[in-house]
Amino acid sequence: MKTIILTDAAAKDLARLPEHDQAAIESALEDYAIWGRGNVIALQGRAGFRMRVGAYRVIFDEDATTILAIYIGRRSTTTYTRN
Repeated sequence: MKTIILTDAAAKDLARLPEHDQAAIESALEDYAIWGRGNVIALQGRAGFRMRVGAYRVIFDEDATTILAIYIGRRSTTTYTRN
């Protein structure tokens, strides 16, 4: 199992969401950390990956032992253009 770490920005993004969406995102991250399952693709034009969880996207990077969630947001917002 990989360790899941949220940046300050990702933690704030997650805290702003409704509880049922928070639970879905946390569950999806755990599934990916344990089993490697999830709707995950590599980002184009920059380093990292995106995980789709319903209407939300988790932008993250990973190595052999850690998943670093960078941003969490809706697809229709600026989630992909944030630095």
